[in-house]
Amino acid sequence: MERSHLKSRGEVEASICDAITHFQQEYMGRGPKAIHAYLIDDLLVVRVEGALTIAEQQLANSLTSDKGRDLIKQVRTQLVESARHSLEPMIAAITGTEPRSLHYDISTRTGEEVLVFVLAESPPVRETARKDKPR
Repeated sequence: MERSHLKSRGEVEASICDAITHFQQEYMGRGPKAIHAYLIDDLLVVRVEGALTIAEQQLANSLTSDKGRDLIKQVRTQLVESARHSLEPMIAAITGTEPRSLHYDISTRTGEEVLVFVLAESPPVRETARKDKPR
């Protein structure tokens, strides 16, 4: 791909956030409160805030903490596993690189979930000059 046609790292990360948000709206019935994607070489980390539904929050609080947590984690992990056939091609289309593996976890305490994709290689991206952050 010609360098001028490459997306920047930030554009790829923003596209991933948009796609995961849309996926969650369609697949889970609601979108996240906030979402961030971080492309680090061949690693893609997606952090989703506000992932728990009201029903899951109630479940986490109503049962003993370990039982509620374990039940929510089992269900969410199974949902992500069953959605791999949609998630992996979506990530491949955005990054131009096939995912090799997908790792997932959710915190029932904070309501955050993390998806980590290990890609076959670092995606081709156009590097942009970083602005120094004020101190």
